Parts: sequence; C-alpha cells; structure tokens
Amino acid sequence: MSEVNKDLLKERLQCTFDIDEMTTFFYGGPQKNFNRKQRDTAMLSGSEEFRNEVPEDYFSHKEHYEDGIKKSVAIFSLVRKMQREGLTSITDYRDALSGLLGSAVVRDGSALALHYIMFMPAILNQGNEEQQAQWLPRAWDFNILGSYAQTELGHGTFIRGLETTATYDPATKEFVLNTPTLSSYKWWAGGLGQTANYCIVIAQLYTKGECHGIHSFIVQLRDEETHEPLPGIKVGEIGAKQGLNAVNNGFLGLDNVRIPRNQMLMKHAQVLEDGTYVKSKNSKLNYGAMVFVRVVIVFDMVNYLARAITIAIRYSAVRRQSQLKEGEPEVQILDYIMQRHKLFIGIAACHAYRITGSKLWDTFHDFQEQLQGGNLDRLPEMHALACCLKAMCTSDITALVENCRRACGGHGYMRSSNLPTLYGMVTAGCTYEGENTVLLLQTARFLVKTWQQIDTKPLTPTVSYLKTAGAFAGKWENSVDGIIRGLQVVAASKIKTCVENMKKRVVSGMSFEDSWNVSSVQLVAAAEAHCRVIIISTFHEEVSKMMPSVSERLRPVLQQLVELYAVYWALEKLSDLLLYTSIGKEDVDKLQYWYEELLRKIRPNAVGLVDAFDIPDNMLNSTLGAYDGRVYERLMEEALKSPLNAEPVNSSFHKYLKPFMQGKL
Repeated sequence: MSEVNKDLLKERLQCTFDIDEMTTFFYGGPQKNFNRKQRDTAMLSGSEEFRNEVPEDYFSHKEHYEDGIKKSVAIFSLVRKMQREGLTSITDYRDALSGLLGSAVVRDGSALALHYIMFMPAILNQGNEEQQAQWLPRAWDFNILGSYAQTELGHGTFIRGLETTATYDPATKEFVLNTPTLSSYKWWAGGLGQTANYCIVIAQLYTKGECHGIHSFIVQLRDEETHEPLPGIKVGEIGAKQGLNAVNNGFLGLDNVRIPRNQMLMKHAQVLEDGTYVKSKNSKLNYGAMVFVRVVIVFDMVNYLARAITIAIRYSAVRRQSQLKEGEPEVQILDYIMQRHKLFIGIAACHAYRITGSKLWDTFHDFQEQLQGGNLDRLPEMHALACCLKAMCTSDITALVENCRRACGGHGYMRSSNLPTLYGMVTAGCTYEGENTVLLLQTARFLVKTWQQIDTKPLTPTVSYLKTAGAFAGKWENSVDGIIRGLQVVAASKIKTCVENMKKRVVSGMSFEDSWNVSSVQLVAAAEAHCRVIIISTFHEEVSKMMPSVSERLRPVLQQLVELYAVYWALEKLSDLLLYTSIGKEDVDKLQYWYEELLRKIRPNAVGLVDAFDIPDNMLNSTLGAYDGRVYERLMEEALKSPLNAEPVNSSFHKYLKPFMQGKL
C-alpha cells in the first residue's frame, strides 16, 4: 500500500471509537458483515474482467454496454454460486442483491439487474406452484435471462391506462399479445434491449369479449440458442441516458405474439381453458412484490450515499484551502463549519435509512405470514410506508450526493471523482419503480382515509401517533423525543388540514377528484411530514434498543448521529414547527446551538465514520476518496489516461486549427 496522506493519518489517530465495531453495527451484525466481506473479497479477487486499461469515461455507448455485460457475468456468477451453496435465505438474497447491484465494479449499472429485482420476484409473488417449479430453477441458474416490461411509451404511473393487450383464444388455449399503437410499446425495461430472452409483460387481459384489467404474462423474446428476436417481437435499446447506460433499457413491440395459457401468472387470478375468468381474492396481493423492490431500492441508495460521503469526507480532510486566521497555514476544509453542515448529515442519513429500511423489511417479512393466512388488515399501511420511504429516500439521497459533489469543488465535477456518476445513479431512483410525487400521493390517500376513520377504526402502528398528536401541542421540549413529538404534531396537522380543505371544497360543489387535485401540493407535504416522523422515530428507537449491546466508546457516537439527524430536520422544517407547535425564538436559538455543538463533537470522528462503511478503493472508484488520500497524484494519473494525451499533437490541429489560425479557411 502507498504512503497514507499525513492529514488522513492524523484524522484516523484521533478517532474515539473502534471502527470495526461500527462497521459491524452498520451492516447489521457480525454474520452479515462477514458475508458482505466474503462477497467483496470474491468480487475484487483480481478478476481480469474488472480491469480496464482505458477508463470507462472514454467508452462509447456500445462499449459501456459490452463492458457492463462482461463484468455483470463475473459478478452474478457469485450469486449463482451462493444459491448453489444454499446461502440465499430471503434476507440474504435481499442483502446480497442490494450489495451486488450497488457495486461500483459495475459502475454504470447492470443489464442483469431486473432479472433479480423484478423478473424473479414477479414469478415468486404471482406465479402458482406449478409455474414457480417450471420457471424459477432456470431463472436461478441463469439458463434464461428475464426482464420486466410494464411502463409504456405513453403510460408510466397510470397502470390502468396501459394499452398492451393479451386476448385469450380458447380454440388454441393461447393468449395473443399486441401493442396496438406506438404509445403502447413497452419502454424503459432494464436488460430488454439486447440482453434478456424472456420478459414479464404487463397487459390488459381480454377473455370472452371482456377486459379484466392488467395481468402478468411470461413472454419469450429471443431464441435461446441464437438470441435472435422471435417472430412478432420488435425489440431494441432506447438509447443513452444521464446515467445507468450499461443497464440496456429497451423497447418492446408485440405483433400477434402467441403464448400458452399457462404463461399467464396465475397465483391470484386465473383464466380457465374455456376462457372463464376467475377473479383474485384481493387485487392488492401483488403489493408484496412492490414492497420487496422498494426495500431493495432503499438499501441500494444507502450504498451509493455511503460511497459519495466517503469520497467527500476523505477529500475534505486532505484538501487545504484559505486561512481561518491571518498568518496561519491553510486549513483542512473539514474545519469549516459549512463543510460539516453539508456533509455530516449524509453520514447520519446512511445510518437512518439503513436502519429504517431494515425495520420495514423485518415488519414486512413478519406481515407476509399474516398475508398468506388471509389477514390483509395491514396491507394498506405497508404499501403506504413502502411508497413514502422509497420516495423520501431517493429524494433525500439525490440531494445529499449532489451536496457531496459541490463540497468537493471543481474536482468533484471530474468524472474520475465518481461523484457525477453516483449522482446519475441516485437521481434515476426518483422516477423508476414509481415516480416520487405519485408515490407520496398514494401515501397521502392512505393517511386521508385513516384520518377520516380515526374515531371508528383502530389505528395501525405507524399511524397510531395521529390520535395522540394533539396532546403534545403543549410546551416545546428540546430533545430528540421532543422533536419527534413536534414533527408528529406537524404531520397530524397537515393531514387534518388536507381533509378539512377537501371537505369544504366538496361541500361547495367541487367533485372529490377535483378537490384532491387542487389539494395535491398539501397532500404531498403531509405525506412527506408523516414519512419524516417514521424515519426519525425509527432511527431513534432502534439505536436506543441497540445501545446496551455496543461498547461505551461507540454509544456517544451513535447518539450524536441520531441527535444530528433529528436536529437537522427540525431546523429544516422550522416554518412548519413555528406554524403548528409552541416552539419559540429561544427554543430555536438553543436548537441552532445544539446543532453547531454536534458538528463540533462529530468532527474528530468524521473520517473514522466513513472508514467504517468499509468500502474498498476498487469499489469506491474515485480519485478523491481513496483510503490513502493521494488525491492530487491520482487526479494526474487519471488525467494522463485520457486518449487525447496519447499523442502530443492531435490531428485536428493540422486539419482545422492551423488553417483557421492562419486565415486559410
């Protein structure tokens, strides 16, 4: 290993806690951390597939895809190995999947991702036992590669408006699939362009002349040997994007494509041989797959943020700029309070979202047993929670990654810093798997209904505070519990206001639908306020539970992160607190002082906290964030790899510049 930058070395020596203990805490315990290390070690074991002589930044679009396939095959072979060794419980599957998909080895995403994120979970969640037995062994073993095509060129979030049709033909016992218009072409599905040979297609089901809404169908796209598209299949890639250019997002047109009857996923609804439609017991049973995917997204986003904040904190410890006092040496930019303000919240957010995501997963896992037993009481709550958590997580982390880029100044704008690439990855999460505004409105719909039934039906756990929030409208308390209570009052008040305003509009003659549309800005704000309560309270409660099991040296550090997260958001939502609670100027002054004290206390441990994320340099893939802190050397080394530096004079000089400069053009 090369010599470590002296400033970084000094930072590590002043760390007050055991970094290995924090790493184990962050990744959920010794066994999970051990499994993660095994995965990382295997992934970085010197495989030639992971090495590029020319940096990926100089690849063409086609080269990005081909390099991504090469690396994805190497990485997903590890998943296959894990499965064969019996290491994939559903939780192991979730953790391995989020870690592998977030791997910086496949820097611009993976065309194989949807096979695991959507194709297989759809079969697990919607296929009957016979279909699972037929398809899952092949999918697990990568004998087939799947994608998931729901979004169309003309329709995304409004699923009921999808135009693709699947019409049952009882004479042949087949479904006939069609995309009757240009706007009905499937669009955006990952791996669909050149990679997948099978696909789950979401289409409007028609049988006996009647439409029964959207259902899922397994469609073969390409010949298993030649990979050529099958008759009636029009498939290709949609083109370059801001990020994720190795994901191979594609389009799909279907022209009278016939599939056997048993390729409609029939766990919940069925079409009998004569065309009789058997309705699902509950159309919302498919929410289970959505919750799974959205939890994976949360973990994936945390992986990206951990990388970005590691890069920014290490760079901030190495970079020296300007003087705090005349005549003194230039200071580490981490000594500037504004730099800490930009970055420390990112460290706390990594912990807050990972803990909240784990809690949601555990709750959903327990709830699955109730679901299988026919108890659907908590289904709306779980769906609403998954919706808002995905929306808030992707939105927050997008902003935080951009903060990291800006905090690194001009060097953060370099692709070699990896921060622009990370931003491209996380900002995509704001629109895929449900656009964030729409997801928050779905959460708002649940909250409005809950409020309307608050006196007639028992409240489920995550909204139980709505009944008692009014009792906390008394004296403000500057504590984490006090902040949570204040934010509960804000959320309850916003929901109440939405319900009352919509009621007034309906009474005045406006339709409910129009009143909902007019109130949508307030409704989104109410859903955000509710989700913020869930995140902060879960973070606080779960860390409090874990405190007895961690060392005395680690406890104050964890407490500081919880406090920082709570106080940061109290200050960010000050206008709401001033509007709905009894907080006063003196309380705000104390909050601000508390926040500044936390920035001071966390400062000595900043580098230790990001070291605890334990991200190897090969996966961090950054000139600014490597463990040794050789920032300037790495920037120059990377610059010299540019193809434009391969020759002292580029041909364009003699072809264009010289004639232009000599006035000969």
